[in-house]
Amino acid sequence: MQERDGLEARLRGMEEALERIGTSFDERAIWRELAGFVFRTLCDAAAVDVIGQGGRSHRVAVAGPADLLDGLPTEAAHAVRARDEGHPVHAYTGRGTEGSVHLVSVPLIGRGKLYGRLLAVRTRGGFSDHETATLHFAARLACVHIGHVRRLATTEKIALDLQRALVAEPGRPHPNLDVSSRYLPVGPRALVGGDWFETVRLHFGRTLLVVGDVMGHGLEAAVDMNAYRSLLRDVASTDLAPHRVLRQLDTLSAADDNRRPATCLIVRVDPARGLAVYASAGHLPPAVFTADGPGELLDVPVGPPLGTGIGGYEAVALPITADQTILLYTDGLVERRGEDIDTSLARLAALRMTTGAGVSEVVDAVCDGLDARHAEDDVAVLAARLRPRPPHEPASSAVHPVGSAQ
Repeated sequence: MQERDGLEARLRGMEEALERIGTSFDERAIWRELAGFVFRTLCDAAAVDVIGQGGRSHRVAVAGPADLLDGLPTEAAHAVRARDEGHPVHAYTGRGTEGSVHLVSVPLIGRGKLYGRLLAVRTRGGFSDHETATLHFAARLACVHIGHVRRLATTEKIALDLQRALVAEPGRPHPNLDVSSRYLPVGPRALVGGDWFETVRLHFGRTLLVVGDVMGHGLEAAVDMNAYRSLLRDVASTDLAPHRVLRQLDTLSAADDNRRPATCLIVRVDPARGLAVYASAGHLPPAVFTADGPGELLDVPVGPPLGTGIGGYEAVALPITADQTILLYTDGLVERRGEDIDTSLARLAALRMTTGAGVSEVVDAVCDGLDARHAEDDVAVLAARLRPRPPHEPASSAVHPVGSAQ
């Protein structure tokens, strides 16, 4: 009868452990959940000691009166109650700071790796075999979750490093264009997205500005982002008009069933003619800022996202002057949960730039004004402004009628 009661209590304890341990993706939170579960169900105080760099242990979680854990003897004085992958489960009964104490020390092991030890102490009677088994189960469960968190962190780091490497060095524009960019990931615990930007030199002093956003998050989104960017460079080298570049990107991407859809905005800036040609594949509208008023959202025809194979992209040509800054961005800059997108875009357009602000200062002002560092999604921003030609530099002799966009 006593054995059956012990087994039932053990099963109930395991069920509760499954519910209570591993509810977040934070290591310290998982260790605190482990110590908390053990304290509530089996002992008077619990602690988790984790092995850090250099092999030294440090305490990361305590539940219950911490002084019960003080003054206990070293592991060498403990009896070995069992072993787990060669690591002992220690037990000790003796005198502590609060009188007679009973201690169990369980190794924290996951996939053959020793993370540290779980300590459980109480002043009433020793731990039964069933109770020790519950402690061992809870420790193992926590280690499984810790393993998942660490593997996820590794994947996130790879994706983030890949994305940063790709977006940190856009191509060099022509000297007649000042360009500034910014990439802000949403946070260290969030899966990285597929935000990116690029600049491509074209003939006759023209530069292609591009910003895109692959749908979804994670390493796959970052890999697809790299694929879109590589395709863009190849297609842009043919010097097609922006809407034809989008058409080619859409066709090539749709041929790959594994490619995620992406939004994209392309601007071809021609300083010699003071003209910018825009084309959009499901992307938010570009903004233009001057020093004498609020910004303006440009009305650009919006086609379907890339990778759908639908096509149907259009371009619009608009004049650009030397006092204007073109701003391209991904949705993380403006979108806020529970807010209508028109309200979000209006907030962007309402920003005012200070007189004499450079391109990088405009980017800073936009990111600060919209609190981009606390955005709910990754943020990529690309801004450009015509660079005035020095007085001694002759104008280009090439003539390009406005209607000659390829």
